[in-house]
Amino acid sequence: MQSIAPRGVTARPGRNDPVRRRHPAPSMNLLVLNWLDRENPQAGGAEIHLHEAFGRLAQGGWPVTVVSSGWRGAPRRAVLDGMEILRVGGRYSYAALAPRRALAELRSRSFDLVVEDLNKVPLFLPRWSSAPSLLLVHHLFGGTAFRQAAFPVALATWLLERPIPRVYRGIPCVAVSASTRDDLIARGLDGRRIQVVENGIDTDLLQPGRAEERFPDPTLLYLGRLKRYKRVDLVLAAVANLRQTGLPVRLVVAGTGDRRAHLEREARRLGLGDGAVRFAGFVSEDEKRELLQRAWVHTITSEKEGWGISNIEAAACGTPTVASDVPGLRDSVRDGDTGFLVPHGDVAALSRAIRTLLEDRELRVRMGRAARRLAETLSWDRSSRGLAEACREAVASWRPRR
Repeated sequence: MQSIAPRGVTARPGRNDPVRRRHPAPSMNLLVLNWLDRENPQAGGAEIHLHEAFGRLAQGGWPVTVVSSGWRGAPRRAVLDGMEILRVGGRYSYAALAPRRALAELRSRSFDLVVEDLNKVPLFLPRWSSAPSLLLVHHLFGGTAFRQAAFPVALATWLLERPIPRVYRGIPCVAVSASTRDDLIARGLDGRRIQVVENGIDTDLLQPGRAEERFPDPTLLYLGRLKRYKRVDLVLAAVANLRQTGLPVRLVVAGTGDRRAHLEREARRLGLGDGAVRFAGFVSEDEKRELLQRAWVHTITSEKEGWGISNIEAAACGTPTVASDVPGLRDSVRDGDTGFLVPHGDVAALSRAIRTLLEDRELRVRMGRAARRLAETLSWDRSSRGLAEACREAVASWRPRR
């Protein structure tokens, strides 16, 4: 149920979550456009949201049809978490093919609302559909695209984001964090039409373990995909710094991605041998929960996130987080309360914050308890209700655009 690896995203409603209650009438027939679904090998945080939030609507009696991309050998149709999944194209052809499939569905069936889940590349829904619409945004890349991808891909991403304010002006919008809302407003969208509906967490499935079950040695955990913009190299540098001062800190890196080989080479270059760093690769849901419960501190140093769901997963397990003070992460970590925020790229500050938590057990326990309290205020049931209300308001306020 998170972005650690391919097929690690099992974002179905939790086993003990009361979310299977039906949503109050009236239900709505939704057509959702999302780049991936949770069975896709590249699935990540946006797919957690898709299946947790919209899956709950489907479980509550809302007909939900999702148009997503496929992959080699993928069935073209599936039913997941009560939603009908229609797959078109692949990773790079989806943006070109999805509008055609969506229009075909709109012609053949009656939908109350079309939701564009903007993930990576906008589909510019208002340009080709006059149906009532809602834009859902996790985060936009902006200039960070040039530090994540090869120049041609980064340039294309940056250029495709430029028309967003003009194309989506007047369209109701949901942002998953205050940081994303602020970004959209700064780009020119009307803040009065942007609702913040935060992501949730399954606090029945993710709970603190017993204190004696924590790792015996000071242990950090990174939990997420291994991508360039995640900047896991900063965590490696901090671990190297701390070990050079005599602190026997260890790091577990859980997840897969195209930066793993690079990070393994970087760990060797920094002299992080003898079990100082363990690349765990893909981990199951049970293994993920165990790591979150046993780690002393969770850390994430991305350049930018929409929300930082792994921070809340760690919080649910009573584990504080040290994170970069960037959009998204500053929404899911309360600095000085549930963890620490440090200037992005400042390895010295990152090292100091980690050291403080590792060496002060009382502070670590206090922050872990505060983190759990924060997690308990967030739930996917709450997120789903907020999304349902946003959908109703979008339809009620819809005015056809020329």
